[in-house]
Parts: sequence; structure tokens; C-alpha cells
Amino acid sequence: MTDVQQTPGAQQTPGEQQTPDDPYLWLEDVTGDEALDWVRAHNQLTLQRLATGDRFDELNAGALEVLDTDARIPYPRRRGEYLYNFWRDAEHPRGLWRRTTPESYATDAPEWDVLIDLDRVAADEDENWVWKSAQTLRERPGPGRPVCRRALISLSRGGADAAVVREFDLETWSWVPAPEGFVLPENKSGVDWIDRDTIYVGSDFGPDADGIPTVTDSGYPRVAKRWRRGTALADAETVFAGSVDDVSVSVSYDDTPGFERHFLDRATDFYNAESYELRYGPNGVEQVRIDVPTDSLSIVHHDRLYVLTKSAWDAGESAYDAGTLAVFDYSSFLTGDRTGTVLFTPDAHTSLESFSFTRSHLVLVTLRDVRTELTLLRLDDWSPHPVAGLPELSTVSVIGTDSEFSDELFLTASGYTQPTSLYYGDTATGVRPLKSLPSFFDATNVTATQHFATSADGTRIPYFVVKRDDVAAGPTLLYGYGGFEVSLTPDYSAIAGRSWISRGGIYVVANIRGGGEYGPDWHTQTQLAGRHLVYEDFAAVARALVADGLTTPEQLAAQGGSNGGLLMGVMYTSYPELFGALVCQVPLLDMRRYHRLLAGASWMAEYGDPDDPDQWEFISTYSPYQRITPAQPDHPRPPLLMTTSTRDDRVHPGHARKFVARLEDSGQRHDHREPGVSTVDYYENIEGGHGGAADNKQSAFKSALAYEFLWRTVGAVGRAG
Repeated sequence: MTDVQQTPGAQQTPGEQQTPDDPYLWLEDVTGDEALDWVRAHNQLTLQRLATGDRFDELNAGALEVLDTDARIPYPRRRGEYLYNFWRDAEHPRGLWRRTTPESYATDAPEWDVLIDLDRVAADEDENWVWKSAQTLRERPGPGRPVCRRALISLSRGGADAAVVREFDLETWSWVPAPEGFVLPENKSGVDWIDRDTIYVGSDFGPDADGIPTVTDSGYPRVAKRWRRGTALADAETVFAGSVDDVSVSVSYDDTPGFERHFLDRATDFYNAESYELRYGPNGVEQVRIDVPTDSLSIVHHDRLYVLTKSAWDAGESAYDAGTLAVFDYSSFLTGDRTGTVLFTPDAHTSLESFSFTRSHLVLVTLRDVRTELTLLRLDDWSPHPVAGLPELSTVSVIGTDSEFSDELFLTASGYTQPTSLYYGDTATGVRPLKSLPSFFDATNVTATQHFATSADGTRIPYFVVKRDDVAAGPTLLYGYGGFEVSLTPDYSAIAGRSWISRGGIYVVANIRGGGEYGPDWHTQTQLAGRHLVYEDFAAVARALVADGLTTPEQLAAQGGSNGGLLMGVMYTSYPELFGALVCQVPLLDMRRYHRLLAGASWMAEYGDPDDPDQWEFISTYSPYQRITPAQPDHPRPPLLMTTSTRDDRVHPGHARKFVARLEDSGQRHDHREPGVSTVDYYENIEGGHGGAADNKQSAFKSALAYEFLWRTVGAVGRAG
């Protein structure tokens, strides 16, 4: 069966070549009967083998307890006079959207107003709703903080990226139905408030007057419109139309008093975007180009333009290295003045992770050898000073600031053995712990240490080892991602602590290239033809763990999802001798067709274009699906657990399905015999989106499957299991 049925989940370019040498294309039909029969049959076998026994029940119950506990931190988002929070627990698996006052939140038992009970909404409407987001409208009836009376709520079916958008009244706590309210059907839409009666919207509006789709090849909005209340969506005014070759187009509105502006971002690929200010006048809309490097991060805040470079920038009067944060007078910049002030310069050990604003300070979060530091710069003279009250050797994140009315700070701090704490305070007096997670596992005698491996090209690759002090060596789980400039910093993982570390397993996180741990260059050197560096780095860490006597290849497992799932696929096909088991989750694997499936086209700036022969030449050297070879009994590959989600509309489940089908036809076995024998287990959650789970119960179950698999494989080598 070589033809793909044309369903939304099997998105293709019209007239594309069908890759006739691939006999498993039928598995790309996401909801086709034959494909789902294959899924259900494989799920049943995996559940019969792994989802049984006392240990699995303990792992599942322990993970669910962590996810459902009322002792979790209700992370707040300030919107006007209230703090908002989305909350899931055992009684409310789909979740509650709620709000409270800052004064009540500071107590041990805040009094919450429940605005939306998603479980009740799902039951009333007979829909499998999963919460995505809420965007509130800030109205300014007078001086002081704005008032939020309306919100745009995004809900997805089963956890997909595509969502419906519905307006909600925050005064009556009720939905505002069409045609009075703003309501969008299921799509990968983008919305932003302008005022009470007007929003910006990017969505799939159907073909335009020339028959061109209003979404890009990546499935995101190509056209942005200005939509007025009470009018039909079809009559909304087009503000901008990009190209189908773009990744996406979005328009937003900054309502800061005295600095009200409209902005357009046209993402031409995953890392490059053109930025414009839109100015409305009697002759229409003028697009004023903000001429910063297209790969930079730029933010207009009040009368200044902040630019964080991702590559070297020759700005005429000045030159800026990659990873530099510079600030310019916004009006002068638009007229050609490139005189800027450098606020942060990277070095070999330090990079800028993020920046944000309070009323009078710029907040810088930096990474120094993968350890976070936080610095404040006064906006009037750029004088620096630290934030008092934070613990040492913690990963610190900014989760909320007030850039208009105060210098308040909401921060989190955590570590591998340190439960996450929420800190609150301000830039003048410092911060204090406000709420903390309980200890979900005994970390009294658990230690996290940093080490370095040497990759094939001589680059030092940091990694963290977390283990009980009484464990010298044994079963080890190595986690990695290595892409899209995502940094893996120390973080409290209660489920890994309970399911692995406290049971005697060794947990390792590799900070391989492709991430952002050492700034933009740590990532950009792995794009396109440099992709092999990601895999060489991960292999170097695996070898270092064995060379240091921490584990053996038979006791070493690895785990990764999404781009990290691609990493696992490469380890399976190109470095099988290094591992005793692999857990591959929601992965990319068929790199010959990834760009033709769902959002895959948006990632060509990361991986390359397989239709370009020169680029396919380097992609083909690692593409896991194409590198599957017949099973060799004398040289078995490690046992593999493959998991994905039917409702994942970002990374197509066909990657995982086809990979396992080809493995089985090449001689790999599904039934498990003894450690070291090539086996493959497959589980596909029918719901869950790209995260693989739609609620806490599904997340706990997915986690328990993985850890049960690990204990039965690498955890069973040289011990009772």
C-alpha cells in the first residue's frame, strides 16, 4: 500500500512525488482504519508486557501522585488586579481556570474564583477539550492598573496544536457566542486584542481570491486580518499576506500608554523573521521596517529597541558579536542611527538566556557553565546590582514581572535535588520564598555533580550526574535533546526522582550542542551540515560514563522526545553498541519526508531541505528511517520503546509508526526474551498532542511505561530487577 489518503494528518504538497520505494506510507494516514488497527494491535502487545505487575502499579501511582497533588505550586499570571492560574488535579483532570487577589495568593490557602471548569465544559459539550491558552483584554477606564473584562480562550481537541478560539466574559463568567463574540473554528490560529471590539487574527480563511491557501506550507497563518466585532470573519480587513513558503505571519498590539503601537512579524523560516511597525493613516497601513538582523530577537519597549544578536552583526557604526544584547533609541534607529549601548557581552563560559522588564529595571538571566545567574540593570543609567534572597546553585527563571506599574518579581528556583520554590518580591528589597513544592523523594543522600566529556572534534561537553551517594555504578539513564537552542538546565524532576533515582538508578543530563547553553553558536554550528555534531556529542557523553566506571553499555539507557526522539533514532541506527536500551518519544525519524508532514516544513532551517540533493547528502548520513538494516543476531540493537500520539499535529505519528513497521520487517522482535536481545515495543496514545498526554492520568501512565521498560532492560542487568 503506497498511496496516502488525504487527511489533515497526512498533509502533503499537491503533486508531490509519493516516494514509491516506501511501502509503509499507509501508516501516515493518521486516523485511517487500517493504520489505527495496526496501532491498537501494537498497543495491546506493549500493554500486556509492560503495564503489569506491582512495580508498574507503583510507578504509575507515584507519578500520578506527583502530578495530582494539591501541594504543587499554582503559578500565577498577573492580569490587571488579579492573579490567574490554570490548575489540574485528581478531581479536575481537565483543569480549572481561576483567579485570586495578590493578597489572597500570598496566604497558605488562597481563595480562588473558578472562571472555567473545563471538565464541566467538556461534559456539557461532549468534547475532549484540552486547555491551550487564555488572552485577556486590558481596558483602562481610569488611572491605575487596567481592568480585564474579556478573554480569548483556546481549547484543543485531544491536545493537538490546532485549537478553537472562543470569547469569554470575565464579568459574567460565561461564553460570548457568535455572532456577538469572537469565535474561530479549529485551526492553528493566532489572535491578539486591539480593543474591546477589535482583534487581530491569523488563521486558515480558505483560499484567497487567487486560489492561494491562507496558511503556509507549515500549516500556520499566512494572512493576518483585523476583525471587528459583529462582522463576519470573511469580511475582516486583510492587514498583511505573506508567502506560502514562509513559516507564519502574526500581528500584535502594544497597549502601553503613550507608546501604543502595532507590530507585524513575518517568519520566513524557523529562525529568521522580518519585523515591522504598522502605522494606520488616511491612506491605509504603512509598514515601517525595523531593520534588525532577521535572526535576532528584538523587542520595542517604550522608546527603546533591544536587540539580542544570534549571529555577528555589522551595524555600520558598531559591530556586535553573536549573543550580544544592545539597546538603541527606537525613533533614531528607524531613521538610520545605529548608535547603541551594549548591555551584555558573552564569553566562553557565559551566555544570555533571557531578559524582561519591571517598571524601572531590566532583568537579565544568564547561564555560566549551565548555571543560572540573575542581574538587574537600572533603566535610567544601566547600573547593575543582584537580586537579594535567591539560593545559590539553583536554576532561576523569571515567570512574571510588572513592566508598567511596579518592580515586582515572580521567580522560581530549583535544582536536581532541590524542590522548586516560587519567590516573590521586588527589585529594591529582594525576594523571599512564597510557595514551595514538597520533597517527592528523599534527596538527603542524593548528589548532583557536573562533568565534561570530550567530543570527536575536541569540544568539551558538559553533563550532570544525579545519583544516590551509596550508588557507585549501575543502571544509568542519559537524557538529551540537542536542538532549536533549547537549554537543559538543572531542574527538580519529582517523577525521575521517585521512579529512577531513589530506586538506585543514575540519572544523567547531557548539555550537547544544538541547545543554547553557551549562546547562539552552541546551536548554529549544528544546523544543516553540522548536525552530526549533536550525535557525536551525545555519543561522547555515553562513552565517558562507561570510561569513568559509572555504568556499562549493557546498563546504559537513553531517552529523548521530539527532536530528542530524532536523537534516539540516530543512537539506535548509528551508535547501537553504546546502549542497553532506548526510549524514543514523539520523534522525527523519516528525514526524507519530514518537511512534507504537518509542521515539518517549518524546521528546514534546522535540518535542511531533503529535496535539495546537496542537503539530502548530509541528511541521509543520519536519517534513522533510511538507515534501518536487517537484524543481525550476532550484533543486536538495544531494546527500544517507541511512544507517540495520534493527536500530535506537530510531529506526525507516522514517523514512529513507519520506523517500527520497518524494524519488524527487518527482523526485530516485539516479544521480549532476555536483556540484550533486539526487541521493540510500541505505544501510541490516541490523545495527547505533541506532549503525548492530554491529562495527568495519561502523563503518569506514559511515564510508568517508560520506567518499567527501563527497569526490565538496563535495570535487570546484573541484578534481580
